[in-house]
Amino acid sequence: MPMSFDIVDFAIGSDDPLAAEQELLSLAAKGRRVAHLWEAPLSLVVPRSYRRYTALDPARAEFARRGCPVFLRMSGGGLVPQGPGIVNVSLAYRVRGTVGELSEAVYRHLCELLQRALGMLGLETHWQTVEGSFCDGRFNLAWGGPPDDVRKIAGTAQYWRRLETASEATSSPLHAVLAHAVLLVSADPEEINQRANAFEAAIGSAKHYLAGRVISVQQALCAAGMGLAPADWLDREVMAALRACIAADGPDG
Repeated sequence: MPMSFDIVDFAIGSDDPLAAEQELLSLAAKGRRVAHLWEAPLSLVVPRSYRRYTALDPARAEFARRGCPVFLRMSGGGLVPQGPGIVNVSLAYRVRGTVGELSEAVYRHLCELLQRALGMLGLETHWQTVEGSFCDGRFNLAWGGPPDDVRKIAGTAQYWRRLETASEATSSPLHAVLAHAVLLVSADPEEINQRANAFEAAIGSAKHYLAGRVISVQQALCAAGMGLAPADWLDREVMAALRACIAADGPDG
């Protein structure tokens, strides 16, 4: 039977806006199903795998001096821009099973939640890869019709922490899962891609992202003939829709 999430709030500090991830996992380890909706200050976030670039530390220092700190996250994937007009959705809960068995179900549940919330605003979305977008993956949430006008509107990632191994009493290990989505609400794709590309160039990764492969909720609503919604109003409406969908449903326990 589906179970609802408790929506929890943490102060998002400029020192490390990702610190709440550890608190969410700790709550999940105790058996709670929790959700956190938040916006980060203007910044970039990269996975710890970026430590393989020898220029990472000097590039992070330079970007911090420019007012755009670069944070390291636990989950995999690629670089993700953060800042005003970008809403983060973090879900944490326990599952019994392996990553191989359940990771797709975790992604599908998160995408379906985002789909329902955006559907309340009149947008139809689906999940797929979007080549040329930042942090591309099979479970991007995309808007537009194939094959020529599909654009990424949200990205997803997940992180698993083992709580106990399989025992004689159980055939599967117990994990706390953090499922995370980054939703472009009113942020400017041109600006966020410029930041992302500048950092990738600074570390010598050879990665380059295309602004035309991503779209904000604001732009999609306008393209769908619903007019240009004011950013502040739209941010509140998206948050309200996400809260309603998260509070109403959750993964099977």
